Amino acid sequence: MNRSADLTTLEKVWKMGSGAVMKTLQTTPEGLDKNEVNKRLNQFGPNKLRESKKKSIWQILYNQVKSLIILLLAAAAFAAFLYGDTLEGWAIIIVIVINTAIGFFTEFRAVRSMEALHKLGTVETKVRRGGTVVNIDAHDLVPGDIMLFEGGDMITADVRLTEASKLQADESALTGESLPVSKMTEPVDEKTVLAERSSMLYKGTAITRGAGEGVVVATGQNTELGNISSLVETAEEERTPLEDRLNQLAFRLIVLTIFLVVLIAVMGVISGRELLLMVQTAIALAVAAIPEGLPIVATIALAKGMRIMAHNNALVNRLSSVETLGATATIFTDKTGTLTENKMSVAKVFTETMKVSSEQEFRDSNNEINIDIRLLLEIGVLCNNATIDVGREEETGDPLEVALLEAAHKAGIDREKLATEYPEKREEAFDAEVKMMATWNATTEHTYRISVKGAPDTVLDHCIKKVEQGKESSISEADKEKWKRQNQELAADGLRVIALAYRESKTVEGNPYENLVFVGLAALLDPPRNDVKEAIKISKRAGIRVVMVTGDQPETARYIAQSVGITGEEGRVIHGHELSENGMYNDSTLLNTNIFARISPAQKLDLIDLFQSKGEVVAMTGDGVNDAPALKKADIGIAMGKRGTQVAQEASDMVLLDDAFSTIVTAIKQGRIIFRNIRRFVYYLLSCNVSEIMVVGLASFVGAPLPVLPLQILFLNLVTDVFPALALGVGEGDDNIMQKSPRKSGEPILEKHHWLGIGGYGILITVAVLSSLFISLSWLKLSQVESVTISFLTLAFAQLWHVFNMRNTQTTLLHNSVIENYWVWGAIVLCIALILGALYTPPIALVMKLSPPNWNGWIVVSILSLFPLTVGQMVKVWKRSHIK
Repeated sequence: MNRSADLTTLEKVWKMGSGAVMKTLQTTPEGLDKNEVNKRLNQFGPNKLRESKKKSIWQILYNQVKSLIILLLAAAAFAAFLYGDTLEGWAIIIVIVINTAIGFFTEFRAVRSMEALHKLGTVETKVRRGGTVVNIDAHDLVPGDIMLFEGGDMITADVRLTEASKLQADESALTGESLPVSKMTEPVDEKTVLAERSSMLYKGTAITRGAGEGVVVATGQNTELGNISSLVETAEEERTPLEDRLNQLAFRLIVLTIFLVVLIAVMGVISGRELLLMVQTAIALAVAAIPEGLPIVATIALAKGMRIMAHNNALVNRLSSVETLGATATIFTDKTGTLTENKMSVAKVFTETMKVSSEQEFRDSNNEINIDIRLLLEIGVLCNNATIDVGREEETGDPLEVALLEAAHKAGIDREKLATEYPEKREEAFDAEVKMMATWNATTEHTYRISVKGAPDTVLDHCIKKVEQGKESSISEADKEKWKRQNQELAADGLRVIALAYRESKTVEGNPYENLVFVGLAALLDPPRNDVKEAIKISKRAGIRVVMVTGDQPETARYIAQSVGITGEEGRVIHGHELSENGMYNDSTLLNTNIFARISPAQKLDLIDLFQSKGEVVAMTGDGVNDAPALKKADIGIAMGKRGTQVAQEASDMVLLDDAFSTIVTAIKQGRIIFRNIRRFVYYLLSCNVSEIMVVGLASFVGAPLPVLPLQILFLNLVTDVFPALALGVGEGDDNIMQKSPRKSGEPILEKHHWLGIGGYGILITVAVLSSLFISLSWLKLSQVESVTISFLTLAFAQLWHVFNMRNTQTTLLHNSVIENYWVWGAIVLCIALILGALYTPPIALVMKLSPPNWNGWIVVSILSLFPLTVGQMVKVWKRSHIK
C-alpha cells in the first residue's frame, strides 16, 4: 500500500531523476490506488488555487468616502447640524452623496485578479490510477498521480516528466518565452531558471506537440502558478499619486480651517462678543474653507478622462488611475505580445548565392524566384505539419512552421499544389535530441526527395554537399564553419535560425539524415509591432523611460529592444541569474539598464520596488499570467485586451483593447491633460475659497457684519465655484503637453507659486467685497440685509470673472485655452441664471436672506466684481512682457 507522500523532500525536482521523484512520492507507473488518492486529497486538498476574498459593494462604497476631503465635509455637516444650521448640513450631505455615487458606479467593476486565476484549473485531466487510464476533474489531482498528455492538452498541475515523445509545450503565459519549448525526461541543473527546466511541465501551460506522461509533484497553491497567485495576493496595491496629493491638500485645509476657526473664535470671545455669534462665525469660516465642489469636479474630470481613453481603446478600471498615467516616468514592458506580434515570421533567408531580408527580394529582375530560394522554401513547405488558410486568416501548428508556410505563400508557392506534385510518403518527426525533422516526398514513382530542417550546427554536420544555383558541389569544413558563424551572428541578433537540406533517395527506409545537401538558413523572428517604434520615440521625447522586462532569451530581448528603440548603456542585458546570484538589487547598474531577460515574476516585483523607491511612477505592461503580480504592484498596470490572459487583465488598472503600445502614449497624454486641468480648477476653487475666508475673517476681526452668510457661502461653493471649475476640468489641454518631462512623483497639486497666487487673488477679491459692503452701508445708506446682498453679489460675480485669470501667462487675453473653452462660457451663463434666480425668487431669497438691489447697487456690483479680473490681467500682461 502507498504511504502518504512528504512534499518537504521534493525541492527542485527538475534536478532529480524521474525514478527518484516517483520513489519519494511513493508512487509507481501504474498510478495510485483509490484509497491513497482519498488520503492525499485530505492531506493536500483539492487542486485549486486559493480564491481571493471578493471585494464587496460595501468595500467599494467605503473606498469612495475614505478621503480626507470627504471626512472634512462630513465634519462640517455635523457641526452645522449640531448648532442648528440644518440647511447647511443637508446641503453638504448632498455634496457627499453626489460625489460618492459618481465614484461608486465608475469603480464598480474593480479588479478581481484572484477570481480569474483560479478559473485556469477547471478542466479535465487524463491520469493512470491503479493501472487504468481515466479522465478526472483536474481539481481531484494529487501529488503522485501519473498524468498523461498529448498535443492540445492543458497542464493542470506541476509535473516531472517520466516519458516524452517529441514533446513541446507553450509556456509563454507563464515564462514570457514566445516559442514552444522542447521537453525531455533528463534532469537539469538545480540553478536552471523556470523557462529552461526542460524536465518539467507547469500548471497553466499547454502541450503544442508530441505526447508523454509524468508524475504530479505539486497541486493547487503549491504549483508555480499558485506561487504567482500568492504574489498577486501579497503585492501591495499602490495608492495613486492623485490620491496622495488630494489627501495632502485636504490635510492642509484641515489644519488651516482649525487654526482660523479657533483663532477667530478666541479673539471674538476675548473682545467680548457673544458665544453664539462666534459659533455661527466659526461655522461660516469652516464652510468657506472647505471647497465642497472639489471632490465632485475631480471625480467628473477623471470620469471624462476614462470615457476619452475608452474611446481611444484604453479601458481604465480605476478612476484615480487616469491621472496617474500623466505622472508616469518609467514603463516596464514585456516583450512577447506587447512589443512584438507574438507571431513568428521569416525575417531573413541565406543561400550560397543570395542573402535576402524580405519576400520582395526573393525574385530577380525578371520577377523570377531564385532557384536556390525556391528550393529552400519548398523544403520548408514539405517538411512541415502546420496549416494556414489565407482567406480566413486561420492557422494551426507550430508558429515556426506556420511562418515557413506564410513565407512560401508570399513568394508565390502554393502549398496544396506542391503537396500534390510531391506527395508525402513518410515523416520522421522532430526529435529534441536529434534536433532535426525529415519527410519523404515522392518525385517519381520510385524516387523520393528527403526534406530536412533543424538546428544549423546539427544539419551542417550531416551534410556532404551544398547547392549553388541549382547545382550540387562538395561542402568543405571551412564552408561549414562559415555557415555556423553566420548562425551565431543571427542568433546574437535575436533570431531563431533553422537550416534546410535535402537528398534524393530510392527508398523510404533508412536514416534520413545521412549525406545531406545543404541549401541554406532561414532566420525567423517574432517581429515588433508596427506602432511600437514611433510610440517609444514619443515616450522618449516626453521624458518617459521604457524598460523591457521579459522571460525570453537575452539575445532575443536585446535585438527586439534595439529594433524598437529601447537602448541602454552599451546594450547591456541583465539576466535573471545575475539578479538571483549576485544580489544586485541595490546596484546602481540596475537603474541604468533598460533590458532585463529571463526574469521571474518575483524579480519583476523587486525591480518595480527598486524603481518606485527612487521616486519613479512606474507603469507595467504585460499579457501573461507571469505578469499579473507586477501589474498589480505597479503604479499603473497595463494589460493587453486581445492577446492578454484574463489574469493579466483583472490584475491591471488599464486594458489596451487594441493591444497597441501607441495607445499607452495616448493615455499618458490624456493623463497629463487631466492633471493640468485638475491643478487649474483646484487653483481656481481655492483662490475663491480663500477670498471667502478672508472676507469672513476680516469682517469678524473688525466687528463688521458678515459680508456673506454661511448658507450664501455654501451656495457660492456649489454654484459659482463648481460649474466654472468643472468647465476648467474638461478642457482639451495643450498640443505640446507631450514635449515636457513627466512631473516628479512628489510634486504636489499646488506648488509654492500657486499658493502665492491663491493668496494674491484672495486679497483682490476680498478688497472688492469688503469695499462693496462699506460703500453700501456708508455711502448708499442701505440696510444690513441689502448691503450683505450687494457684497454677496460682488463676491459671486468676482468669482465668475476670476475664471479668466486661469489662463496661461504666456497666452493672450483673447486667445487662450480658457476663453476658447465653450464649456467655460456655458458655465458662466448658467451661473448667472442661478444667481439671478436665487435673488429674484422670493422663497429662495428669503431662505438665503437676499434683497434685490436697485440700480446704484448693481453699479457697485458691476464695477467692483471686475476689479480682481482687471488687476489679474494687468499682472499677466506684465509677466508676459518680462518672460523670455
